[in-house]
Amino acid sequence: MNISLSVNDLVACCGFMCGAGCDGGHSIYAWQYLVHHGVVTEECDPYFDDTGCSHPGCEPAYPTPKCVKKCVNKNQLWKETKQYAVSAYRISSDPYSIMAEINKNGPVEVSFTVYKDFAHYKSGVYKHIAGGVMGGHAVKLIGWGTSDFGKDYWLLANQWNRGWGDVCFHLIVPHFEIVPSQILTSN
Repeated sequence: MNISLSVNDLVACCGFMCGAGCDGGHSIYAWQYLVHHGVVTEECDPYFDDTGCSHPGCEPAYPTPKCVKKCVNKNQLWKETKQYAVSAYRISSDPYSIMAEINKNGPVEVSFTVYKDFAHYKSGVYKHIAGGVMGGHAVKLIGWGTSDFGKDYWLLANQWNRGWGDVCFHLIVPHFEIVPSQILTSN
C-alpha cells in the first residue's frame, strides 16, 4: 500500500518535539513523532496548500503553518487518516545500500550541508560553487540517475515551497554529498 503522508501535518503539529517548524528541527525526532503520534495523509492536509515554508533568497518569509486538526475534505476525519510507522532506523551511507532501501521500502530522509548558492538553485545537477555554509537541511531522497552529461545525482524532494528548484518541489544534487549519519527511514 502506497500512502502519501502530509508534510504540512508533520511541520505544523510536531511542535517542540521536532524543533521549530519552518525554521528547522531534528530529523530523528520527526521520525519518532511518526512512530508515536502518527501523521495524517496528504489528501487530508495537502502539501502547504500554495504557500509552504520560506527559504533563503525567498521573500516574504512564511511562518510555520498552524496545526489545524481538520482535513480539507470535510467528509474525512483527521484522526482516522493518521498513519503510523512501526519503527524508525538509520541506514548505511553506502550509495548502493541507499538505492536498495529505496527500491525495497520507498523514499528515505537525508541531510546535507546547505551553502548560500543553494538558495538560488533553479535546475540541473546542483554543485556548490560559491558562498559560505548556511547550515544543515533534511529532505526526502526519492531516486537517482545520471544526467545527459554523465553526472550522477540523487533526486530529492524539498519542502521549501512549490516554486523552488526543478519540477515544482524536486531538486537534484550529486551522489555522495549526503551526511552519512543522517540517512533515516521507517517501516
